[in-house]
Amino acid sequence: MNNLKEYLSRTGFGAFHPKAVLFDMDGVLINSMPNHAVAWQRSMATFGIHMTAEDAYATEGARGIDTIRNMVLEQQGKTISLEEAQRMYDVKTRIFGELPKAEVMPGAYPLMEKLQRDGLLIAVVTGSGQRPLIQRLSTDFHPFVSEERIITAYDVKKGKPAPDPYLAGMAKCGTEPWETIVVENAPLGIQAGVAAQCFTIGVNTGPLPDEQLWQAGADLVLSSISALCDLWDSLFEISL
Repeated sequence: MNNLKEYLSRTGFGAFHPKAVLFDMDGVLINSMPNHAVAWQRSMATFGIHMTAEDAYATEGARGIDTIRNMVLEQQGKTISLEEAQRMYDVKTRIFGELPKAEVMPGAYPLMEKLQRDGLLIAVVTGSGQRPLIQRLSTDFHPFVSEERIITAYDVKKGKPAPDPYLAGMAKCGTEPWETIVVENAPLGIQAGVAAQCFTIGVNTGPLPDEQLWQAGADLVLSSISALCDLWDSLFEISL
């Protein structure tokens, strides 16, 4: 594989020295996307918005309020305020909270142990604004993830696929793009990582074909976090 060489060629960077890994949350660290799909469909139906499970996966990573505003504009032909979108998102959050607790992704803990062993910083960059789910990060992933290295929908004005969330993540870690790895599972998140010029790994934990992650610009696509954990020790040897 020439993934790293292609990355350096694409970005024009002279070298790659990873110092931090920025993880998306839903579908990467927590197997929460099936619940999100259900919550999106049920909540939006109460407002007369038709949203499919495929829509939920395709828009994953974007700020929820942005997704709502876009769908209202497309389906009802009107522009709603951020406040109104937030009220609609609150309904989605409530329904999500009533569903069974999503499990931590297999391989997430062992991978973080390897990253900590290798001296890499760990941060989480999520488009979610669901505070209960976000609060899980600093408890379920202790001691790997700390609150000061969690970036949420409330920390940026432009969500994924804009680079802003990952730029904020790098600022929290004090790293440059050539020192940063992004791990994502959705096209919008991958586009954000690529736009931030980070080495971006797609883990395809959902129903989308691998090709959509490659087309979004991923430098590498794997089937799961466990696969990334298994490959980690030789990842950049293979890439070189």
